[in-house]
Amino acid sequence: MSLIDELASQPGVMAAGEYAYRGDRFSYVGQLTEELARMASIMCRTTSMALHMQVDMLKEMGRDCGCAPAQGWSVKGKDYTVCVRANVFCFIDNKSNELNNIMKFLNEHIASDEGAMV
Repeated sequence: MSLIDELASQPGVMAAGEYAYRGDRFSYVGQLTEELARMASIMCRTTSMALHMQVDMLKEMGRDCGCAPAQGWSVKGKDYTVCVRANVFCFIDNKSNELNNIMKFLNEHIASDEGAMV
């Protein structure tokens, strides 16, 4: 079973996918249409690039906040949370209360050196 399939099968995960850092490919499993998955991969890639830039700027300013290198991010909305680690993303149903378990899963299955922007 692939990492994406395994992530998508976790309790509370509505959809999971991955994107290429070049922005030319993505794959997904779950409750998204092809078009929504494409838009999600673009959003996740763009947000990850911005996050890396901001962390690098903080570090250059001499403010090592302990968040460099950036390894991922999450944002919580009313109904679901988007989590990204390296180039893997997932949408979690907030009603499931599984965010901590999913973050633990991502941390255990994706090496900390993955996710460096190329």
